[in-house]
Amino acid sequence: MRVIEPSHEFLDEINGAAILRKIEQIGRLCYKSEDRIAAGTAPQFVKMLIARGHEAMIEHVGFSVHFVTDRGVSHELVRHRPASYAQESTRYCNYANEKFGNHITFVAPPFEPKTWQYAIWQETMAAAEAAYFELIKSGAKPEQARAALPNSLKTEIVVTANLREWRHILRLRTAADAHPQMRQLMRPLLTELKVRIPVVFDDIAA
Repeated sequence: MRVIEPSHEFLDEINGAAILRKIEQIGRLCYKSEDRIAAGTAPQFVKMLIARGHEAMIEHVGFSVHFVTDRGVSHELVRHRPASYAQESTRYCNYANEKFGNHITFVAPPFEPKTWQYAIWQETMAAAEAAYFELIKSGAKPEQARAALPNSLKTEIVVTANLREWRHILRLRTAADAHPQMRQLMRPLLTELKVRIPVVFDDIAA
């Protein structure tokens, strides 16, 4: 049994300045104000678009993020549309195979370590791992044995969305009433995006 923390990784090279310039070039077509494009005009133009709610223009840019999280969080994440997803399959992945290290990986729960709640969780995960391995050993297929696996099971998922949808996802999933583990996953992403792509995410509270 292995316990890890959630994480994210960008799958695209993200050049924030180039992204803002592209949005400006596309957005100014609407106003036929391309002649006003100059060095340094993109950030203010994109800020204006977002302030006016003209976010259709930022749909022209998107990126992919590789998340490592648990199945419970991923079930919430895949509800967002429009977006595209690729997720580790518990139907086809056999966690008893050598390539998975002969153990099942779980994502740390929203309990403080060394508490009785964490101890109960840890015991439950160990029991789930043992049950899964026993089912595989008895001849069950991974798609059958996965019935013993809990929400804390580690999963990897790639999410691809445009900037407008990422804004929507991050507004919802970093809010105070979002699930603690979802916030744990999404707040570092938002913080990094504010650096990588100026203006676009600045109005979303981390």
